Amino acid sequence: MKNTLLVILGIILFSCNEKEKKQTENTATVYFGGDIITMAGNTPEYAEALVINDGKIIFVGASDEAMKAAKKGHQMIDLKGKTLLPGLIDGHAHFGSFAAQAIGAQILPSPDAKADDIPQLLQILKDWNTPENRALTGWIFGMGFDDSVLKEKRFPTKEDLDQVSTETPIMLIHISGHFASLNSKGLELLEITADTKNPEGGIIRRMPNSMEPNGVLEELAAIPLYAKALTPASEEALMKFMQAGQEMALSYGYTTAQDGRAMEQHALLAKLAEQGFWKLDVVSYVDYMFTKPLESKWYSKTYNNHYRVAGMKITLDGSPQGRTAWRTTPYLLPPDGADKNYSGYPAIPNDADVTAIYEKAFANNYQILTHANGDAAMDQMIRTMKPLAEKYGNDDRRNVLIHGQYIRDDQLDSYKELDVITSLFPLHTFYWGDWHKEIIGDSLGNKISPVKTALNKGVKITIHTDAPVALPNLMRVVWTAVNRTSRSGAIIGKNERLTPYEALKALTDWSAYQHFEENEKGTLEKGKLADLVILDKNPLKVEPDTIKDIQVIETIKEGQTVFKK
Repeated sequence: MKNTLLVILGIILFSCNEKEKKQTENTATVYFGGDIITMAGNTPEYAEALVINDGKIIFVGASDEAMKAAKKGHQMIDLKGKTLLPGLIDGHAHFGSFAAQAIGAQILPSPDAKADDIPQLLQILKDWNTPENRALTGWIFGMGFDDSVLKEKRFPTKEDLDQVSTETPIMLIHISGHFASLNSKGLELLEITADTKNPEGGIIRRMPNSMEPNGVLEELAAIPLYAKALTPASEEALMKFMQAGQEMALSYGYTTAQDGRAMEQHALLAKLAEQGFWKLDVVSYVDYMFTKPLESKWYSKTYNNHYRVAGMKITLDGSPQGRTAWRTTPYLLPPDGADKNYSGYPAIPNDADVTAIYEKAFANNYQILTHANGDAAMDQMIRTMKPLAEKYGNDDRRNVLIHGQYIRDDQLDSYKELDVITSLFPLHTFYWGDWHKEIIGDSLGNKISPVKTALNKGVKITIHTDAPVALPNLMRVVWTAVNRTSRSGAIIGKNERLTPYEALKALTDWSAYQHFEENEKGTLEKGKLADLVILDKNPLKVEPDTIKDIQVIETIKEGQTVFKK
């Protein structure tokens, strides 16, 4: 009995010592030896050292003071000349679709992949068409083909895709996210025939002199069908998808990702949050037709296992490069089959319907994101939103215009008056700048995504990838905002260039503000989350044209490394 009591006493004493040791063990980490950009001011501010502990920043400043703040026993991390920034926050993307982009056939054009003509695109699909890949969803699929870059300057049709397979359905999603191309088997499974009518807000393209579908679907004829090809067929496939999407985001320095039009995928994002799957924060905006999540525990200003729903999303028109953006003047180069007066079309033709959607948001104090690319769509947004701002008040709503490619100067003035944040899209200057000039003219083409004009007018801005419209490569976003260089090397609106610091602000400090997270994220300041990214070079010090080549070395979420190159 005596020996037993001694053993028990020993265990108790050992446990107490271990507990005391853990309580006194210093877990602080000091970063030093590189460019630490705080992003906290209107001009660049550097710190000699940054100290984090328990997932938060506890000190930013001089090295000797950092040592005092870190106390004895801290860890030291030498940046060895690399650059430390706050974790990156995309102003707008579709995180739920990163997975399909990461794991599907790589059909983006150069420099992101090699689908530069239809034969190359078809070969990529043939190479991807393995039993293992087909088992993911039962379809051959890929995201990112671009008719404006393809040598043939057209969409692949069912006749093209039937060369890959007539037995397995194929769905390719356009780089804009607003069109799809299907093979004959895909059309058959989706029951799209000569008798199928165009839905409101969408078009089924037809064979010449026929009602027979040619395989190309536009807007609301396409978008609701994406889930058919992109839904994993098993739990194993699902986890492969989501792991691939999350790893891709982390590799580009994301510590917060936005799902900018969540529909059915909200349930999946929430389910994975319940399982503790997410390594980064995911913030969703649910489509106006899928608002049930706004009545659930997920609608919150704070994250639940790294996931939350923040508000609503409404889409008022389509894609400018796809020429479905709704304009007040005709396109110079209308799409095939359209007349010379074609100016795109609205997604929601009736203003009263738009007003009802906005009223739901204003009455419930939901933040609302509005997709509008053409100036006619932005006119509709302004004229329907303005009376509601007057009726319900407009303090600190932080409503957001998404994209705004063909925005006019007077509309920027209206957005300033309405206190609408404009999340603009200068990535277009590289990917489609030359094409914009062809379809709307040289002068207007130079004014796409007028970020500098917006800033000069006092409009709050962010910038974004809209991934998977393009790869979620945030350094390329910075590069395009700074250089505004097209594929051909033309400068698309020299006067609209941001400084490298402004571009970084738009992906850190200003984007945190857009998401109501400026007290926790966006700058390196005491008390904020230790969300960090380490780059191999400093975007503020390299030649502007080389910003696109900067690599993410490490991504750190709340003090934990979640990606390392």
